[in-house]
Amino acid sequence: MLAAIAAFWASEPPIPTEYPMKFQLTLAAVLAGFATSAVAAPPSGEQVFKQRCTVCHSVQPAPGKMGPPLAGVVGRKAGSAPGYAYSNAMKASGITWTPDQLDAFVKAPGKTVPGTKMLLGAPNPEERAAVIQYLGTLKK
Repeated sequence: MLAAIAAFWASEPPIPTEYPMKFQLTLAAVLAGFATSAVAAPPSGEQVFKQRCTVCHSVQPAPGKMGPPLAGVVGRKAGSAPGYAYSNAMKASGITWTPDQLDAFVKAPGKTVPGTKMLLGAPNPEERAAVIQYLGTLKK
């Protein structure tokens, strides 16, 4: 959009002759307002979960998923959801999934639970926080 305005401006400058600088400053302020108002809101935890987590996880048990279902994960003992074959490391971890524990694990799964089956972490702290908050709303 700005390129189109600049191209038009270059071909026929629409500046009134009596107030050229005032008009330019006003136009610049208006365009700056459009540019800052066009910034998208950060995605919700549910959106991030659907975009990044559902490749391996589901909310409720689902056949063919590589990871366990995550409804009710907040407050649950690690390695205890029925119907999923957890690694021995996860079952022996002794972790109860608090938001802080989930944050550490999702940030660096292999560092938090060496031997876990989860390979990929999520480096973005805002996205992790949004997903963990979303998971906290899901009841089993």
